[in-house]
Amino acid sequence: MSDLGLIDIGGTSIKLAVMKNQKLEKLPSIPTPKTLEEFYSDLNENVAKMKSEYQIKGVGISSPGAVNKKTGVVEGASAIPYIHNFKIQQALSDKFGLPVSMENNANCAALAELDSGAGKGVSSLLFLIIGTGVGGSVIVNHQIWHGAHLFGGEFGYTLVDDKNILSNLATSVGVAKRYNESSQPKTNYSGKEVFNLADQGDVRAQKEVQTMYSSLAKGIYNLQYSFDPELIVLGGAVSNNPHLIPEVNKEIEKIRQIVKIASVKPKIVPCEYTDEANLRGSYVDFCQTYHQ
Repeated sequence: MSDLGLIDIGGTSIKLAVMKNQKLEKLPSIPTPKTLEEFYSDLNENVAKMKSEYQIKGVGISSPGAVNKKTGVVEGASAIPYIHNFKIQQALSDKFGLPVSMENNANCAALAELDSGAGKGVSSLLFLIIGTGVGGSVIVNHQIWHGAHLFGGEFGYTLVDDKNILSNLATSVGVAKRYNESSQPKTNYSGKEVFNLADQGDVRAQKEVQTMYSSLAKGIYNLQYSFDPELIVLGGAVSNNPHLIPEVNKEIEKIRQIVKIASVKPKIVPCEYTDEANLRGSYVDFCQTYHQ
C-alpha cells in the first residue's frame, strides 16, 4: 500500500497525518477555517506539502455529520455548516488531484479499533462514544452499518425510560447537569468533580452517578440483544474512568437476574485509541473504499 494522506476534520481544529509503511506520522494540526473558501485553500496547501514530501496516492478524511458513502455528500448537521449538502468528496478529489474517501468521525474511530485496537480480531462490534451525548457505530462483518437513513450507531436517541434518551442519562455531562440543577443554590461542577464528590460520600452525587451507570447498562444490554456483537467498545473521556466498566457490568448482572433467559453477557472493553482514532480509521476507510 502506498503512502496515504489523512485528514480529521473537527469543530475547532483539523488534524493531519500520513500513513507511511503502516505507521502513522502526525503532521501539525491547523485551526478549522471559518469559510468553505478558506477550508479549500488550507487543505490544498497541506495536501500539496504531503505530495511534495511523501508519495501519497490518495487522501482519507474523517468528517463530522452523516457521510453518504454513495453520493459523497455530508448530510445532517455539524459545527461546520459549510461542509454539508453538496458533493464535497468529489470537490476535494478534484482539488487534490487524488482519490478521496470520506467517513463519519465515530465510524472512523470504530474502524480504527476494529483494525488494530481493542476490536482487533473480531468481525462485529458496537462502538459507543460517550461525550456530551452518546454516539457510536455499528460494524458487521468488518463493514460499517450506516442504516437506511444514515442513523446507524446513533445510540443516544434510544429511550431509557418513558421520558429520557440515552444521551441525557448516560454521560458525565448529564451527571453534572442533573447534580448542579438540583443543588440549592445551583452549583457549576464538572462531571469529573461530581464523580469525585460521589467517591467522597456525597449521596446526591452517588445517585446521579448511579443513574448514569444503570442507564448505560440498560442501553448496552438492549444493544447486545439487538445486534449480538462480539464486542462492545467504549470511547470518550469517561472510558478512562477505571470504575466505569466494572460498575456497568454490575448493573447488567442485575438486568440478567430479572431477564432469566438472557444467557449472553455483553463483553465490554475500553477503546485503545484516543486522539489518533479518527485518523487511523480514515486510513482503514480509504482501503475499504478503494479495495486496497
